[in-house]
Formats: sequence, C-alpha cells, structure tokens
Amino acid sequence: MAALNPYLNFSGNTEEAFEFYKSVFGGEFSMVMRYKDVPSEIPSPKTDPDKIMHIALPIGTDSVLMGSDIPESYGKVNNGNNISISINTESEEEADKLYKGLTDGGKATMPMDKVFWGAYFGMCSDKYGIHWMVNHDLKK
Repeated sequence: MAALNPYLNFSGNTEEAFEFYKSVFGGEFSMVMRYKDVPSEIPSPKTDPDKIMHIALPIGTDSVLMGSDIPESYGKVNNGNNISISINTESEEEADKLYKGLTDGGKATMPMDKVFWGAYFGMCSDKYGIHWMVNHDLKK
C-alpha cells in the first residue's frame, strides 16, 4: 500500500477551509479541480460550477490533505460523512483486493473503474460505517 490520506467533505466552503489549512501547514496546492473542469460527457452537478471537485495540499513528505464540496444533490454533509480515508495503491490488483475486503459486510458506493483523471478508483463504506476511497494512479 502506497499511502493513506484524509479526504474532507464540505457543504460549499472547501476553498475557504483549504486556504486556512494552507496557512496552518504551509505549502502549495498540488491540485485544484472545480466542477466546471469535469469533461462534459461525465455526469456532474452543474449548480455550482466554481465549487471545488477536488483539492490537494501536500503536508510533509508523505501525506496529502484532500477535499471537495459535496453538492446538495449528493446528500447532506454532516459529522460522520464528512471524512473518508483515501488509499493510494501500487497496482489495480491491490486496489481490487482492498475494495473487495472493505465492502465485505459494507456498502459499495462507486464500483472500481477507470476514471477521467487517469486513475482506477472506487468508493465504499465498510461494515463499521467508515468511508473509503481506493485509488490507483494509472501510468501515463
């Protein structure tokens, strides 16, 4: 397994929150993607195109704090569903193995598949209600 990183969900103030975290931890954003940046053939909410779909702030040498604005159409953000653990794997096989294990007795919310940002990715909740994001960056 390459890395575990926290992934934070917000109700529209991700940019503000991450500017705060940047002021605390220092560094520069390694990625900022807004909903308007999503390719048109991919279904995505169009209500707030300038809101953050994904942001990443490296902290130290091995950790990345990540986050996004969750549109109301995806559900309400509250304590309990406002954080996920992101796993970056070293292979698709490892991603599949971990995803299968985490969904055993849990719930698959987004099956593992290749996604437009160049990764093999899926989301789920385990049987204890912990939210997970499994990601393998594909070779370019």
